[in-house]
Amino acid sequence: MDLRFQFSSLKNFAHLFRIYDWSDINYLHMLILCFPGHPKRLPMEIGLMLMANKGPSVPQIIKLLDWEDDTDHYVMVMERPIPCMDLFSFVDHHGGRLDEGMAQNIMRQVIDTAKTFCKRGIFHRDLKLENLLVNEDTMEVKLINFGCSALMKKSAFKVFQGTREYCPPEFYIKGRYHAKPTTVWTLGFILYEMLCGEYPTSYDRHMITVNLWTRPGLSKECCQMICDCLQAKPQERLSLDKMHLHDCFKTNNADLSFCFRSRSKTQRTSENNSCHGHPVVFCLQSALRLAG
Repeated sequence: MDLRFQFSSLKNFAHLFRIYDWSDINYLHMLILCFPGHPKRLPMEIGLMLMANKGPSVPQIIKLLDWEDDTDHYVMVMERPIPCMDLFSFVDHHGGRLDEGMAQNIMRQVIDTAKTFCKRGIFHRDLKLENLLVNEDTMEVKLINFGCSALMKKSAFKVFQGTREYCPPEFYIKGRYHAKPTTVWTLGFILYEMLCGEYPTSYDRHMITVNLWTRPGLSKECCQMICDCLQAKPQERLSLDKMHLHDCFKTNNADLSFCFRSRSKTQRTSENNSCHGHPVVFCLQSALRLAG
């Protein structure tokens, strides 16, 4: 591993360095997982990141540039897009909700990324605003944080991993859930949050289930897509493989040209307003899983 980097920050036993690669003029993230006395083995996150990036390059998937292991730690070097912020902060920066055209642009990319994950045998399990980075200049989205990911399987998952607010209703009812219907549920949740700036209430969920949910300012096609994704019964949800064909993406709001506009590159140092914090979260999740 060629460490031609300038180190600039360090955090506790699960360490994140902001580093600079002088050979190719790129900022990167380096993640070190330290577990004294822990037996040497390949962490699940490394294996899944390698799987996710196998095959044709997908810009929306964060890249693992290098890694190595030692007797008591692992090192992961990941790309660091600049400028960027997580989608939660991006929505907040735009007044707490996005207009429909901008949300469609982001949604199209996230859908394609989720489909690629499934085709490559990976169930991310933690799709949410905080795990999506947005390049503020190009509006390109990148999916990060493989800490809850698992291998795809046809049978049901019986242990929930991810963010509790995104948990599909079938897990509470039957104690199990399947990869693709759950992915559709979480994608619908993301779309709802981007457009409404909040989680759906119990009343909203009821109206969604009976396909009567609307929101002023949103097209009927967009409202219908939210209904199609957030159906309580997984078999009644939109198919992941057909999401990109939904009428929501055929409206005039899907003209994305206006989305690719430059924005201020003001320095953001808060973890909630930059991409710096998320690999740390990913690191700590990895640490807890391996240490357990």
